[in-house]
Amino acid sequence: MNWVGLLSLFFLSTVKFMFAPLSGLAFKFTFWETYFACVSGGIFGAAVFYFSAGFFMERAIQKRAKLRKEALENGIEIPKKKIFTKTNKLVIRIKHTLGIYGTAMWVPFFLSIPIGSIITAKFYRHDNRTFPIIILGMFVNGLATTGIVYLIF
Repeated sequence: MNWVGLLSLFFLSTVKFMFAPLSGLAFKFTFWETYFACVSGGIFGAAVFYFSAGFFMERAIQKRAKLRKEALENGIEIPKKKIFTKTNKLVIRIKHTLGIYGTAMWVPFFLSIPIGSIITAKFYRHDNRTFPIIILGMFVNGLATTGIVYLIF
C-alpha cells in the first residue's frame, strides 16, 4: 500500500476537495481508495475549520480593533469598512437562495474546505444540523467527483 500517496491525497482533500480525486489516478489508486482518502480528508479539514471558525472570526475582530485604536492614537484617519461589497452581497444571496442544506453541502465543495467551512459556521454555527450536513455533503460530493474522474479518465 502506498501510504505516502494516501496521506498526500488525504491532506490535499483537507484544502481543495474538488480536485483531489485527480491525484488518485496519478497514484494508481482504486476508486474506493481514492474515495475514502478524499472523504476522510475533507471531513477532517471541515471539522478543523468549522469548529475553529469562531476563533478565526474573533481574532480578525480583535486585530481590526487594535489597528483602529493604534491609528486613532497616531492621528491617522481610517476609512470606514464597506459593508455591502460585491462579495458580501454574493455570499448573502447564496445563503438566502440555498439555505442551510445548500450552503453546508456545496459552499465547502466549490470554494474550498477552509473558506466554505468558515462561511458556513459564520451563518449556521448555532444550528445542530450544520456539521452533519457538511459531512453528508463530503460523502455525496466525493462520490460524484471520484466517479466522474474514474469514468472519464
